[in-house]
Amino acid sequence: MKTYPILGRIQSPADVKALPEDALPALAAEIREKLLETVSNNGGHLASNLGAVELTIALHRVFDSPRDQIVFDVGHQCYTHKLLTGRFARFETLRRAGGLSGFCRPNESEHDIFYSGHSSTSVSAGLGLATAKKLEHDEHYVISVIGDGSFTGGMVYEALNNGGRSGTKHIIILNDNKMSISENVGSFAKYLAVIRSTPQYYTFKASTERTLSKIPFGTKIVHGLYDLKTQIKNKIYAQSNFFEDLGYRYMGPIDGHRIDILCDALQAAKSVNGPVLLHVITEKGKGYAPSESDPSTFHGVAKFDVSTGAGGKGAESFSDCFGRLLCELAESDARICAVTAAMGLPTRLCAFANAFPDRFFDVGIAEEHAVTFSAGLAKNGLVPVFAVYSTFLQRCYDQLVHDVALQNAHVVFAVDRAGFVGADGETHQGLMDVSFLSSIPNFKIYSPYDFALLSRDLSHAVQNETCPVAVRYPRGAEQSEATNKLVLQGLTHALYGSESADTAIVTYGRLSAEAVEAAELLHAEGKPVLVLVLNQIKPLPEEAIALLQSKKHVFFFEEGLRAGGAGEKTAAALLEQGFSGAFHLTAVNDCFVPQGTVQQQMEQFGLSALCMAEKIRKEM
Repeated sequence: MKTYPILGRIQSPADVKALPEDALPALAAEIREKLLETVSNNGGHLASNLGAVELTIALHRVFDSPRDQIVFDVGHQCYTHKLLTGRFARFETLRRAGGLSGFCRPNESEHDIFYSGHSSTSVSAGLGLATAKKLEHDEHYVISVIGDGSFTGGMVYEALNNGGRSGTKHIIILNDNKMSISENVGSFAKYLAVIRSTPQYYTFKASTERTLSKIPFGTKIVHGLYDLKTQIKNKIYAQSNFFEDLGYRYMGPIDGHRIDILCDALQAAKSVNGPVLLHVITEKGKGYAPSESDPSTFHGVAKFDVSTGAGGKGAESFSDCFGRLLCELAESDARICAVTAAMGLPTRLCAFANAFPDRFFDVGIAEEHAVTFSAGLAKNGLVPVFAVYSTFLQRCYDQLVHDVALQNAHVVFAVDRAGFVGADGETHQGLMDVSFLSSIPNFKIYSPYDFALLSRDLSHAVQNETCPVAVRYPRGAEQSEATNKLVLQGLTHALYGSESADTAIVTYGRLSAEAVEAAELLHAEGKPVLVLVLNQIKPLPEEAIALLQSKKHVFFFEEGLRAGGAGEKTAAALLEQGFSGAFHLTAVNDCFVPQGTVQQQMEQFGLSALCMAEKIRKEM
């Protein structure tokens, strides 16, 4: 059992402030050890957290959390923040059921100001918090910590445009590590590269401003020098710094791994009477050689061996299968393009990018743009396949409606991580896509239960459909031992068991295997049931609905939201056609699902094979 002589004594940010300055490098080293120990056992976001250690220490040295409010964009770099705000003793529970979240959660600590999990929201949230403080005459600060990867999302620019002239005590820290998950793309990344070229000047500048602010009239001198410098610079150059043009005091770039320099810069930022953008240069994966050399792989990891960096190789996943299939289709169809929103590695598009670089488009963390961009590709005859996590597709509802469905554009959505996702928790569950996609005209939705069906659905969506199509699939591997017993009826649905049984289990996707296992349990007890698996969720197949009309009991199990889901729509279709039996719907009902294993989440909501069988026993 490792000991942490400094970190183990930290119960609050006050303890961080009380440490002598020469103890801070040792604190940073202990934090990195604790991060490696915990993430190697529990999985989680590693590289982003390793890169933000010194920055987070400096934040808690200079500011007074929670009165000064720190908002972490995405929240996947907040592990050090958790360790410094009284959660060291519970840190081993990270990402486990009932334990600490891998993201910021206000219900976990008063130091977690805003729920997080998705990108590019912290500047808007921080501006709102800072504006409220201004109206309430609260002199404390709001700090938004945001990575350069998040600056590929358009919401950041909406917030910057709104906040530059706000007069608020809002400090934006641009944590620039040159990456999101993969290497950053686009013009802004190139812009930051130019700014990074003179960090020594800005380090000296921050230290000078800090020194001046300590002497009488020093703050006025700082502001006067800044105004003079800006006037001279604007005379010489055709344009000034982008952030300053928007109304922010720009400071940086500075070394994000020097706590003394960071503290000086943060103190200088506090002396500015208005919004500030502090540009900090960090190294993603800092302090752990495997992560430094391959930060993309170590962005989000499963359990791994700290001594080597190697993780266990799991079974082929639906994501792996999708990436392989799309390459095979693209070999013979030059119309096919792949689109990703900075998720090429997680959605397994790297092989496609290497094989077809001219047809691969990584648009950055800009899901809304990705959807409308794809619609434009489709309108001019290409077949774009946008690979996106279900949870991130939520960000695109208007684009799905207005730019894709209204145009009836042939865009194929490969919806990854559909259903429960396990340890990532509330912000990443893929439980809403069926509900919101089902409400959009012109859309078709397929939900394959194994790799063979994924291959057929994807091929059909690309080659035969002409409308918007979503092909959704879960995280993890197929359960073919059970699903091989299903008999596919075209592409719309599959059956298992006796069609003459008066009880039917209806489901789709990953729950298909659970339904087959439940049916086998019941059959062994002399209780025959029919399993009907929907592969086509929208529109509902008429022949499947007709098959259910004569049943006395229909049990629909859905790994998704009850409201607006396939279960409710099946019930409505049956009632419209005069169904007189009993319809029982088990789904996720009006709540956000916390972290845990997928199996724990299945059992929590009555969706495992054992839970299905037990529910049916009670009614039969």
